[in-house]
Amino acid sequence: MKGQWTLIISLALALIVAIFAVVNVDAVSVNYLFGEAEIPLILVILGSVLVGGVIVAGVSVFRFFSLNRQVKLLNNELQAVRKEKEGKKEEQKKQVTASTVGQDAGE
Repeated sequence: MKGQWTLIISLALALIVAIFAVVNVDAVSVNYLFGEAEIPLILVILGSVLVGGVIVAGVSVFRFFSLNRQVKLLNNELQAVRKEKEGKKEEQKKQVTASTVGQDAGE
């Protein structure tokens, strides 16, 4: 259900940006570091949204891989703890078995 709401909100925001961009079609002067150009405002708006989306996607991918690496490390640590715990249980079983065998032999 969360994925559906995310999609609906994303589509609504995309529609708002598209309407905003289509309404603003006048040419504007854009100053670059190396020059100046007359560009329709719709292209400036859509370009800005595209660059913002690429930046957000890049940060999200970085975060995803960082969290994925952390999950793998924690899973490895959990498996090591489980193996250690199983080893202690086996050792306790051996001690119980040895003590019962010693008691049987002493009788």
